[in-house]
Amino acid sequence: MFKKTDSYTLSEATKKLERYCAYQERCHKDVTSKLKEMRMIPEAIDQIITHLIQENYLNEERFAQSFARGKFNIKKWGRNRIVNELKQRHISSYNIKSALAEIDDALYLETLDNLAKKRLNSIRETDIQKRRRKLADYLLYRGWESHLVYEKITELIK
Repeated sequence: MFKKTDSYTLSEATKKLERYCAYQERCHKDVTSKLKEMRMIPEAIDQIITHLIQENYLNEERFAQSFARGKFNIKKWGRNRIVNELKQRHISSYNIKSALAEIDDALYLETLDNLAKKRLNSIRETDIQKRRRKLADYLLYRGWESHLVYEKITELIK
C-alpha cells in the first residue's frame, strides 16, 4: 500500500554519490537532482557536493569537455546544440568555451560534409526546394551553424 522510502545517512549518501560520479562524468545539476531524489536536506546536499569537488569526483570543466567530445563524436551534434545542452545544465561560459575547444575545426567541417552527404542520399524527395528544406532542417536540428548548413546545401544541391 505505501511505498517504502529509503533514507540515507550522510556517509551512505556520500559513498553512493562517489560511485555515481566515478561511473561517468556528471555536472553539479545531475548530482543535486540525484541527492534531492534521495530526499537529502539542503545542508547535506551542500556538504556532499563540496566533498565530491574536493576529492575530484565532480569537475564541471572535465564534464563539459567530455560531454562536447562525446556528443560530437558519437551523435554528430554541431556546436549550437552542444552549447544549448550545456547551458541547460548550468555550465559556465568559460567551461563551455573550453569544451568547444576540444572539437577540431577540420574534423568538424569533415563531419558536417559526411553527415550532409549521407542525409542527402536518404532523402527521397524529387523537388529541389523540398530536398534543400529537409536537409537544412535536419542539420539545423542537430545544432550545426546556419551559415555552414546553407553553404553545404548550396554546394551539394545545384
